[in-house]
Amino acid sequence: MTDLYQLTAPATYSEEIKKSRFLVHARSVSTPAQALEVLQEVSDATANHDCWAYRIGQDYRFNDDGEPSGTAGKPILAAIDGQQLDGVMVVVTRWFGGIKLGAGGLIRAYGGTAAECLRRADKQIVVPRVRLGFEIGFAELHVLKARIADWDAPIEQETYGAAGVEVTLALPVRHREALEQLLADLSRGAASVRELDAP
Repeated sequence: MTDLYQLTAPATYSEEIKKSRFLVHARSVSTPAQALEVLQEVSDATANHDCWAYRIGQDYRFNDDGEPSGTAGKPILAAIDGQQLDGVMVVVTRWFGGIKLGAGGLIRAYGGTAAECLRRADKQIVVPRVRLGFEIGFAELHVLKARIADWDAPIEQETYGAAGVEVTLALPVRHREALEQLLADLSRGAASVRELDAP
């Protein structure tokens, strides 16, 4: 599975191509509505085009905003996907400088400026997590904590009951099998893991 990245800060990039000025804004977003808010915020009424694309998990959209079909939004989305980014909205604003770029030139300009902005942006790897709940005995809790210390799996909640401790944690998906094996060993097969809502 390919690692995914997300922006840790907004990014901008500007470039002039054959007298047209291109200004790129890239922002981290978690919903389509948030992506469209970014568009409203960075759109410029003095520009000829505000072309954009976003990717949020399997959800994506793009728009050529008056440029010939397929020459702006799609190359911006390709730049997002090419850099394995998720949860991102990219708006490329163009001020026409009088020289036509042609379809190939537009694709290179929109895709290239978007890619350059994203390449320069501050990013971090996205760690897919799953929220899990399970019960464990009092004596086994400290062993569990010692074993998961290296897994970057923060315990969100510990609820003490008569029979043991109910634990909720956000576990990186890659450690799920190891956790299930550990719980089976500690509880002699008695502990069962429940998947909770997404983090």
